[in-house]
Order: sequence, then structure tokens, then C-alpha cells
Amino acid sequence: MIPKNSRSVPLTLTIWGLAAIVAFLILFPLWWIFISSITPAGELFSKPVKYWPAHPTLDSYRYLIKNVGLLPKIGNTAIIVGLSILIGMVISVMAAFSFARFRTRGLSIAVGFLLASMLIPDVVTARPLYDFLRSVHLYDTYTGLIILYISGILPFTILILQNYLNDIPVSIEESASIDGCGFFQSMFYVTIPLLRPALATVCIVNFITCLNNFFTPLFYSNGISVLSTAITQLPLRDNMYAVPWDLVSAMGWIIILPIIIFVAIFQRQIMEGIMAGGVKG
Repeated sequence: MIPKNSRSVPLTLTIWGLAAIVAFLILFPLWWIFISSITPAGELFSKPVKYWPAHPTLDSYRYLIKNVGLLPKIGNTAIIVGLSILIGMVISVMAAFSFARFRTRGLSIAVGFLLASMLIPDVVTARPLYDFLRSVHLYDTYTGLIILYISGILPFTILILQNYLNDIPVSIEESASIDGCGFFQSMFYVTIPLLRPALATVCIVNFITCLNNFFTPLFYSNGISVLSTAITQLPLRDNMYAVPWDLVSAMGWIIILPIIIFVAIFQRQIMEGIMAGGVKG
């Protein structure tokens, strides 16, 4: 019979080995994107492969700032993504609370339609939405883009919050009402604080979703440019490597960096949300 301690050592080494492999598969592409972004274009395809450039440079980032209008794109992205998440979270909390606490036939049908909307690809509704936005003069406007971003994150957010709310006993709100809390006081002072892990989780997921949204700003906007579509404005070059990989890498790193920082800051809230069942179902 193998002693318990001797069996735990190989198991521990196997787990750490698998964790190291997964970490390498995730981190190596990020490292390669960063290295490519600071490598001069002439050294990108040099042999043997270099894992650190001989002459690191920030020319790609300078080019993006001067010639591609990087700073206005960051400003547009911050406005659209920030307002979309803020307004979307307020609407989602209200809707999830209604769906979780008031069980009526009409609300059940509404939940069904909401979930069904998640199955419809964006390209299917592109043409009618495009015509509608032009008819109401919302095409190529901040308001139009924010509405579209919000509509994209609402189904997932409501589903997660509703699942989380179903696990919060109604008796807590009933006790608050006995103590004198009204409906809105009970919701804002009792229920919403209990939702913080789930709110943090969906907020982070929505931030990543909005930041990576490529189709919506590309199709429904012409003058308002955001980071996710900036790659379409990079110039091609007249050589066999026509794709400007140094600029593409710099743009990719600029898009990835806020996500890395955001997740690093709120990693505890993400884990709490997952452990609390915020992303179940």
C-alpha cells in the first residue's frame, strides 16, 4: 500500500506542472505581442528568432498616436464603454430584481424573449438596426452606439444577476420591511449590497466584452472611432510582409493592457463572484 504522503507528492507535482503549462500557453502570446510591439519592423522576421529585440523602440506607439489618432480613440472608447456599463448595470439590476421577485406569466415570457435574443447573431439584425438608427438620426452618434452596447450586455447580465438573486432569501427583505424599510429602501440598502460579488463579476465581463466589440462600432459608426476598430486604419506596406505587424502588435497591446490591469485589480472580486455562484447557469 502506498503511503498517503508519497502519493500526494506526485499529485502535487502534476498539478503544478499542468498549472505551469497553462500559464505558459496564456502568457507567452501576451509576451510575444509586447515584444513585437517594441521591435523595429526590420527585425521582426530576423533569424534566429529573438525573444528580446536588439534595438527596442517605441516608434510603433508614436506612430499610432500621431498618425492613427490613438488618443481620441481612447477617449471615445472610455466614454462609450464606461456609460454603457454604468447604464446597463442599473437597468440589469432593476430587471433582474423584477424577474426574481415577481413571478408572473408576462415576466416569464419576457425572460424567455430576453434569453432567446442571446442566440441571434449580430449580423442577422444588422440591416434592420442600421435602417432604424438612420431613421431616428442615431447612426454614428454616441447615443446610438451606447444603446447598442447596452443591448448587447443586458441579456447576459440580467441572467447572472437573476440567478444570484434567486439564492438570496426573500425573508431578508421581508425582515427589512418589518423594520420599516420601503420597497426601494429594501432593494438599495439590503438586496443590492448582497449582490456585490455578482455585480463585480458581470462588470468585469461586460468591460471585456465592450472593449473587444468589433462589429458594432464598425457597422453602426463612421466618424466615431474606437480602439477595437483602429486596426482597420493601419496602413499596409509595399513589401512581402504587407501587414504592419509592429503596429498591429502595438495596437493589440494597447487593447489588452486595460483588461490585464482591470482583472489584476479586481481579481479578488472575480473569485468571490465565481465562488458565490455568480456565474452559474
